[in-house]
Amino acid sequence: MTFKMKLTGALMGAMLSTTAFHGAFAQEDTIKIGVLHSLSGTMAISETTLKDAVLMLVEEQNKKGGVLGKKLEAVVVDPASDWPLFAEKARELISKDQVAAVFGCWTSSSRKSVLPVFEELNSILFYPVQYEGEESSRNIFYTGAAPNQQAIPAVDYLAEGEGVERWVLAGTDYVYPQTTNKILKAYLMSKGVAEEDIMINYTPFGHSDWQTIVSDIKKFGSEGKKTAVVSTINGDANVPFYKELANQGIKAEDIPVVAFSVGEEELAGLDTAPLVGHLAAWNYFQSVDTEANAEFIETWHAFTGDTKRVTNDPMEATYIGFNAWVKAVEAAGTTETDAVLDTIIGVTVPNLSGGYATVMPNHHITKPVLIGEIQADGQFEIVQETPAVVGDEWSDYLPDSKDLIADWRKPMECGNFNVATGKCGGKGS
Repeated sequence: MTFKMKLTGALMGAMLSTTAFHGAFAQEDTIKIGVLHSLSGTMAISETTLKDAVLMLVEEQNKKGGVLGKKLEAVVVDPASDWPLFAEKARELISKDQVAAVFGCWTSSSRKSVLPVFEELNSILFYPVQYEGEESSRNIFYTGAAPNQQAIPAVDYLAEGEGVERWVLAGTDYVYPQTTNKILKAYLMSKGVAEEDIMINYTPFGHSDWQTIVSDIKKFGSEGKKTAVVSTINGDANVPFYKELANQGIKAEDIPVVAFSVGEEELAGLDTAPLVGHLAAWNYFQSVDTEANAEFIETWHAFTGDTKRVTNDPMEATYIGFNAWVKAVEAAGTTETDAVLDTIIGVTVPNLSGGYATVMPNHHITKPVLIGEIQADGQFEIVQETPAVVGDEWSDYLPDSKDLIADWRKPMECGNFNVATGKCGGKGS
């Protein structure tokens, strides 16, 4: 058993219980939290829903008595799918609006943009979307999936369950797809896949002309080996991508696509009939059949006033991060950053699939992995679900990362501790 496995296994049971305060609101002030999601631009298709999700969570928490007897107030800004603007808006939320924590970002480019701001000003960001790993910051909690909680299990499912031998790694041209595909290529080659059986392609944000690329994918998949597309295409480029797959007659039984950034929200803008059978890998689907999920969906429909509004995985990650923050603040008796950072490690809160999520010392959480097939109604039929997996911030498949761990507890407080040398490479990510 590796050092990493021993450490994370020992910590899986860590829990921290608090008693919620349900008294009257203090009249003198409120607790502000920031909402940093794109409401315009190419990422608005995905991020607007997360803004609404935070507002719903704030409303529901205020019905319970708020936090520390104070009413929560959401401060919403629009960084407009502009990565440098994310940093500017984050600084505004922390310095001007004095928010206690921020819930936001979708792309890794936006997260990388704001990371130094949160570290400089010592504030907290809850980041709710799958990402590429290779990072652990004292001031960020990664409530979305690391590669070992999404990308690698998805590849295993296709290889073992579908007999896939040839791989198209198609992504948007920025840090998340690039790093994830670097990890996936190394992982596939470690499993004996030849380099010539891996095709990698990147396109810009908002890319719309997919005819040539899809034709290349079709050709690549016609050379005698079962082929699949692993998609890290992000934002509204997914709409014309899937349309072009249908236009060229690529069906799931021929070349299945497994996506990491396509969920219920994105499918709401598509004619899903030609996409039935294509896959997505997440840690939650709206179709999860649990009492907790049914209550969440009912609350969401009541809040939005629209029974057709779907839920999705980053909403659940937002839900987990929000509830973990509330529990940690109640335990600390304050929203002060350092106190919350001390109390939040080990906090365990319910997820929506019938289990629990624990905040680990590497600032990642435990998550089950779900593989879902697209259905004609835009929902997913869950075809595989794993037990809870601990997010691995540093990949075991990259030579510069395999010996690194993050542990933000005192006295270590290190984001890149090398277990081979026994040294911290620096407290930063």
